Amino acid sequence: MLRFQKLLRAPLLAGWLAVGSLGAGSVGCGGVWYTARINAVEGKVEQAKEVGAEQYAPYEYYSAKERVQKAREEASRADYGDAIDLLEEAESFAEKAIAQARAVRKGAGR
Repeated sequence: MLRFQKLLRAPLLAGWLAVGSLGAGSVGCGGVWYTARINAVEGKVEQAKEVGAEQYAPYEYYSAKERVQKAREEASRADYGDAIDLLEEAESFAEKAIAQARAVRKGAGR
């Protein structure tokens, strides 16, 4: 009987180890994904600034900038899922700011 119980425990233990390693691995991936995303999004926010979004699309520009800041705060607490969500919102606002600033500048003949 003791031998049979050991056989039953081995797959159960292996299953828990697999689940634990997947959980630990996903934390690492979140940090890597966050780092890649924040660099890209900060580049878009900088691009928005360069085309004059502070002046021509202030709501969109500052919304993007604030979401990047909040994403940094979330990542500092290892809340990478929330940080990545905020970066997606920031990227969307930055793209809108760029488009709007370019449209205004084009309409003004600049």
